[in-house]
Amino acid sequence: MEQSDFYELNDGAKLPAIGLGTVNIQGAKGVNSVLTAIDAGYRLIDTSTNYMNEGMVGEAIRRSTVPREQLLISSKLPGAAHDYDKAITMIQESLYRLGIDYFDKYLIHWPLPMQGKYVEAWQALIDAQKFGLIKTIGVSNFLEEHLEKIIDKTGVTPATNQIERHPYFNNNELVETNKKFGILTEAWSPFGREINDVIEHETIAKIAKKYDKTPTQVIIRWNLQNDVMPIVKSSSLKHQKANLNVFNFELTQEDIQKIDLLDKGEPGRVEGQHPNEYEEFG
Repeated sequence: MEQSDFYELNDGAKLPAIGLGTVNIQGAKGVNSVLTAIDAGYRLIDTSTNYMNEGMVGEAIRRSTVPREQLLISSKLPGAAHDYDKAITMIQESLYRLGIDYFDKYLIHWPLPMQGKYVEAWQALIDAQKFGLIKTIGVSNFLEEHLEKIIDKTGVTPATNQIERHPYFNNNELVETNKKFGILTEAWSPFGREINDVIEHETIAKIAKKYDKTPTQVIIRWNLQNDVMPIVKSSSLKHQKANLNVFNFELTQEDIQKIDLLDKGEPGRVEGQHPNEYEEFG
């Protein structure tokens, strides 16, 4: 996959190879960070109502010299708004906060199966797409049983499923499930966040040295070669540019297998957020 390549989704939409994550990026510093990322070449910007930064992303969109139609803006429905009417209203409110007329992509943030309303929430996204509020609809953190249920109840398959995926929790089984349904996998926290040392691991470091690349570049490449779109986050222009400089080398199958072997299973999750147990409200 080259930097100019796009993923073609099951609904005909196209997404760039790498997206920009914005979790924990807020305020004026956040605006500047998103602007430098757009200047560096990022076109997909991933936010969420529960990131408390949709306003910041909207301000960056307004200040950017890149036309709105060339930017792809994605946000997520919070757990507090899984009721159909609340979901429709929340989508509208998020658009107002961002100051845009439509989302290029919008996801249900978590399934919250104990709440039991994710089918209702999915129906709201389906209808919001029909209303012209969203171009592409998807989910986040959905397991196979959640995907099967919403597809069976509505007849509509998500275009993407954004899941936790990094070398300590490669989530390969769910990646394959997504492929089976024709759903693109997006990887959140591909570098594992600050609470683990995945980018310092000896195996990653050796592979990075072999290609004269950084550990983060190796991890991005590992995702790309598994047909997974990484949602990467960095506040510095240097790292933002580096995270896009991953199209001039290719990992061997042996490299990929070595990284896969770093998987720790459930203990490898960054914050222990199992989709069948995690309750995300707000």
